[in-house]
This record gives sequence, C-alpha cells and structure tokens, in this order.
Amino acid sequence: MLLFLQVLSQIESKKPTLVSYPTLTNSLFRPLAFLKSVLFFSTQLRFVSVLLLSLILTGYLNIDRQSVAQLPQLPQDPLIEVYFNQSQASTYTESTRQQTRSGDNLEEIIVGTIANATSSVDVAVQELRLPGIAQALVERHQAGIEVRIIIENNYNRSWGSLTEFEVTQLSEREQERYREFFHIADYNMDGYLSQDEINSSDALIMLTNAGVPLIDDTADGSRGSGLMHHKFVVVDGKTIIVTSANFTNSGIHGDFFESMSRGNTNNLLKIESSELAELFTEEFNLLWGDGPGGKHDSKFGVQKPFRPVRQIFIGDTKVAVKFSPISNTKSWQQSTNGLINQTLELAQKSIDLSLFVFSSQQLVNTLENQSQKGVLIQGLIDPSFAYRYYSEGLDMMGIALANKCKYEANNRTWEKPIFTVGVPNLPPGDRLHHKFGIIDNSIVITGSHNWTETANKNNDETLLIIENSTVAAHFDREFQRLYQTATLGIPSWLIKKVEKQQKECGELLTETEKPTIDTNTKINLNTATAKELETLPGVGPKLAERIIQARQNKPFTSLDDLDQVPGIGPKILEKLSDRVTW
Repeated sequence: MLLFLQVLSQIESKKPTLVSYPTLTNSLFRPLAFLKSVLFFSTQLRFVSVLLLSLILTGYLNIDRQSVAQLPQLPQDPLIEVYFNQSQASTYTESTRQQTRSGDNLEEIIVGTIANATSSVDVAVQELRLPGIAQALVERHQAGIEVRIIIENNYNRSWGSLTEFEVTQLSEREQERYREFFHIADYNMDGYLSQDEINSSDALIMLTNAGVPLIDDTADGSRGSGLMHHKFVVVDGKTIIVTSANFTNSGIHGDFFESMSRGNTNNLLKIESSELAELFTEEFNLLWGDGPGGKHDSKFGVQKPFRPVRQIFIGDTKVAVKFSPISNTKSWQQSTNGLINQTLELAQKSIDLSLFVFSSQQLVNTLENQSQKGVLIQGLIDPSFAYRYYSEGLDMMGIALANKCKYEANNRTWEKPIFTVGVPNLPPGDRLHHKFGIIDNSIVITGSHNWTETANKNNDETLLIIENSTVAAHFDREFQRLYQTATLGIPSWLIKKVEKQQKECGELLTETEKPTIDTNTKINLNTATAKELETLPGVGPKLAERIIQARQNKPFTSLDDLDQVPGIGPKILEKLSDRVTW
C-alpha cells in the first residue's frame, strides 16, 4: 500500500495541484487523484490496490506485458511494403501513453512518408485526428509543397470548437473520444483547455490555422455522400499509402484510458508506383473538383463517372484497382463486390477472411460454392457485427436470425455449415477493422472497402487485388495471429436467442423460416448457386451445373454467352431473358 501511494505521489508531483473540472471533464481525466483518495479513505482495498498498481505501472511507467517481439521480421517486397499495428514482429513507444508495445507504428510511417514529399501530398481519409500527422502536413504546406486533404463530413468538426452542450449531444463513444482529446491536450493539467493547448493538439484546427486546403464530401453541394470512407495518401505522384486505419488514436494506437488497448486491428501498405499513383490521383481529383470555396463540381459517391477495374504491374506483381461505389445502372459484376467475387472464384485450396463486417449475400453464396468444391474457408468477423441478423457469418455456420420476425430477403443458410468461422479475441476496446481476404496464400484482397452492399453502392472506397506471395505471407501471419486465439462456431447464447425467436414469433417466423428466392429479383449467372439457378424456368440440376461450368471458363457478359451453354435452346433463352443478369 505504501509503495502504491509513493508511486502515485511521484507521478502527481510532476503536475500542478488539481483544480475543479467542468462537469463533462470529471474524474475520468484525473484517475490518479481519484484512486489516491479512495485508498486514503479505505483500509479494505489491499487486493484492489495491488491490481491498480499494476495498471498504473502498465500505463505510466512504460511496462507492457504484450510488448515482447516474439516473431522474426518477414521479407518485404521492395515496392509493396506491408505493416500491421498489432504485429508481433516489432515494437514501438506510443507518444501519448508512453507505452512500449508490440506493433508497427503506422502513424510514424504516414508521417515519414509525408515528410519526404518534395512536390505534392494528397490525403483522403474518413477521419483525421492525430496532431502528429497534422503537423507533418502543415510543415509540408509551409515549405511550399502542394497539400490537399479530403475527409468525411461527419468528422469535419474540431474537438476544440465544441461547447459543453455540444459534447453532451455526442454519442457515448464520441464523448469518450472527446475526453481522450481533452486529457491529452491539457498539457498543464489544470482542468481547462487554453487556446494555445487547442491550437497545438487539435488536428483540424492545426490544419485550418495553417491554411491547408481541406474539403469534405459536402463540397458537391449535397449533405454528404454515403461515406467518404477512403484511407489513402499519395506523395509526389509515386508513393501511395493504402490503409484500413483512420488517422485516430483508436484507429492506430489504442484507447487512451484502456491500458491494454492496442488500437483497432489495421493494416497499411506503402507502395512505390507512379502508375498506381496516377490512378489514385485521378480518384482524388474527381472528389476534389476545384477545391475549397469553389463551385460544386466535386464528385462523390455515384456522381463519379464509372471506371472499370484497372490492372497494372508493380514490378512483377499484378495489381487490380477498383474504386467504389457503382450506380444501379451498371451490373453487379462490374462493381467492387463483383471484383471480390471474381477473385474468390479463383481459389483452389483456401480462402482466409478477416473482415470488420460481412453482409453481402452474393459473396457468401460464392463462398458456399467454393466450400462445396473442397476449398478450405476460414473467417473472422468483428464481434460487434458477427452475430447480427444480416451477418453472412451466420449463413456460413448454418444459422439464421430474424429481424422483427422476418428473415432477410434471399437469405440462405449453408446446407453444409462450416465452423471455421468466428470472432477474434481482442484487447479491451479494440475492434477487428481489417477488410482483407487471402486466396491460396498468394492473392490478397484489401483496402478500405467493407464487404457490404452499402460500401458497394454508396461509399467512396478503395479495393486492391494483389497477386504476390511475399505480400500474402504478411497478411497470412496477421490472420493466423488472430485466428489461433479466436472463438469459432456458434456460441451457446446465440442458439438460445434463435430458440427464443422461434417461440416468440411462432407461425409468423415459420412462414419465412426457409427463405426463398424472390422471383422478381434477377439471378446473376456469374454468382448464383446451383439451387438459385434451378429456380429459373426450364433450368434443372444438370443445366444448372452446365451453367456453372461454363462461367468458370468465361464469365457471362450477355445472353449470347448463355446461348452457348448446351441445353439452352431458343425457348428457354426467351424465358430467361428478363430473369437473369451477369
């Protein structure tokens, strides 16, 4: 007990005497003072004091029980480097919590890349809150480098400009992040933020004060696109950073008040390619228009012109690039999810998935086809999304949840469920934020694009398909790290929830217990399962199998292609003409 109090006193001696905090900035900002007062007034907390001492030492004396680098570094492709903020092969010391922990310092990579810019820096990221990145951008701007920034409009409000009342209107999660900002920015620890403290800690205010050009997705005159969900940086027209991480503490380093948090699991690619940079710059310029204060000529979401998949070579590596979203006037096969689907169909041995959210029925149908062919499928989904009624992870495990006593239209659970799907066990406060898949340990699907139809049809997103076994090895190591401690299969509480639904919904649920194919919905010849094809007029099991075999050789692009399938005559083709798509 005495040692604990001495530690508290030593830490607190480095700051002035505490003063009253505003209502919104209560003892959460001063945990040491609170804990010390508790210990002074209680003689029954010896066990608790030991536990608290451990937490204090972890958070304040730079002791990290997870910081040991247990694995050797993997070889990097010289043109496509891969990093993970929870990597077990490297360590770094965080600037805010001063903890040495395992992981690649994604912020340092971003800052270093920006700092080396000699002509231009373009940043498109959903949220930018890290002052270190803001300062690097300010310095390049002040050095005469062209700097342009695009963010999502929902995050284009500085923390330092919020009133106490406005803070109370934030969600619980956002209030926690505001408290984190307040604590970090309060350098003199007096319980209040001066303008100087705000100016040096609030990333958006730092950029504004320096006059760095910045817009959000309302620059097209709308209230905002679906989501400006990009997370990329282009430097000097040759270096590209593509990441799944937002530029925030929780996205990269971890929640400030949770000592064991290591940040949402995220990956980052640093790529050297002028050809790839040109494609990203084209995307950026469409969003940018004529910049701040200009005409409403920015193009976000489906306002952007359609661009097909672009395929390039970076060294010997084949890379496909696709930007979301796609309008309803184009076929699903031409969309970003369509590209993911085509890549999944290439698998011969294995498909490993690490996804924040997975809700695309067409993609999970393709996975079922692959599973039935003997392809090993393993998957992890963030716990906050894995067990929701729209999660395709449930389909894969052969279980369905209803929403208001109704199943999703076209939902279909797998006839042969797999139990190599589940949720990762992450440090407190962290989320599985990856959006990657690995095909046969040689092809990587990654970017900002979640595997949802919302991302596909509404959001500004990036998807990369990288055919490189060296790159794939890095993603495989990250997947195995998460998978080896994951909780797989159907949890018992979920079974009870399904049973409860069946009792509460009764006959209403029974009527829709086995979802059927909507006859008003066109069947995609390139993604449909055999059972879906059999719902078409004139198509039986054998003809359905012939259609599947035909698309493996060449995807369908027209009715003429379908006409080439043995067994498809003029009468059947006429019946199918308004029932199929590709």
